Amino acid sequence: MADLEPVVGRYLNLESGGRSYRIFYEEAGTGRPLICLHTAGADSRQFRHVLNDPEITDRFRVLAFDLPFHGRSNPPDGWWLEKYRLTTNVYLGLIRDFWRALGLERPVVMGCSMGGAIVLKVAADHQDEIAGIVGLESTAFAEGRDNDFLHHPAIHGGELAACYTYGLNGPDSPEEGCRENWWYYSQSGPGVYKGDVWYYCEDWDAREDIKRIDTDRCKVSLLTGEYDYSATPEMTRQAADSIPGCRFTVMRGIGHFPMVENYGLFRGYLLEELASMV
Repeated sequence: MADLEPVVGRYLNLESGGRSYRIFYEEAGTGRPLICLHTAGADSRQFRHVLNDPEITDRFRVLAFDLPFHGRSNPPDGWWLEKYRLTTNVYLGLIRDFWRALGLERPVVMGCSMGGAIVLKVAADHQDEIAGIVGLESTAFAEGRDNDFLHHPAIHGGELAACYTYGLNGPDSPEEGCRENWWYYSQSGPGVYKGDVWYYCEDWDAREDIKRIDTDRCKVSLLTGEYDYSATPEMTRQAADSIPGCRFTVMRGIGHFPMVENYGLFRGYLLEELASMV
């Protein structure tokens, strides 16, 4: 008998910001939509454990999509004529247009790292359209991560990004999970990680925006690993302090990639926050 997972993958032809995209997404489960946003330079495979967790999929329709240029999503037409640089407006528009194209009502939006950052803006701008956000390793402002070696003709960009991020895992996270994330990062397209980092450390600043979030209308849960030295617990705490009613937890024993580096430990934290969303 075939050992089939309950995860189904599909392609969505999406219009967003005046451009046409071919977006790949995976989904599993039924119930309230839970949209999952991957980290910079990676793709939605990071959420395979969430997609295969029956305690989650019995209550949530989990959807994880690859941003354009990432994973199994195509770049838009004419991509070779411009340098890839993700912006806050493009990112925000893609997320909203994704849930609207699929007719998702009152989704919960969960993201990690740059995905954990943008969910703060999703909540600030579209809090009447969503039920809540779960921010993993979230910051309202982050700078100083870009460098020219992230896209350099003398350096293997995939291996550099994979090793550059490997150190962000918790020291006690299982090597299997850390290496899985390494593998995803190693497959990033040329300049994609650098283009994401440009958004994250140059274009991104939501310190004023998050003050508009009303947690009576849109629930907010922020979870950050204690070993994360990129989006540190203190950085997330600063964001949480600007959002009255926000739930904030430091996850012990975890680094920057909780959903893939150590899902067994992360799972308990996630289930508690998802329970608060329904």
